[in-house]
Amino acid sequence: MNDRVLSFLGLCRRAKKLVIGAETTEASVREGKSLLVLYAEDASPNSLKRVRRACEEHGVPMLCVNRGKEPLSLALGRLSAVLSVEDKGFADKLRQMIDD
Repeated sequence: MNDRVLSFLGLCRRAKKLVIGAETTEASVREGKSLLVLYAEDASPNSLKRVRRACEEHGVPMLCVNRGKEPLSLALGRLSAVLSVEDKGFADKLRQMIDD
């Protein structure tokens, strides 16, 4: 894996600062733990619908990682297209990496 964003997401997961899956991400947002929500470019609109609403209600930014579910899932070791970052440092760095 030679992708900086995917590698960094793996680091976030190992640090236990990443929530994987639409339902758990929505719960993280509603509990006030989530600082950034990321989603795959081919994520299902149905999966994103409730998460997007929760993010809007709680003021949590959402970003597309500009990668599909498959590379994202391979990097994280678990099938998913929606993620929640629960650490400010990781969230800020990921936002910067995705914007570049």
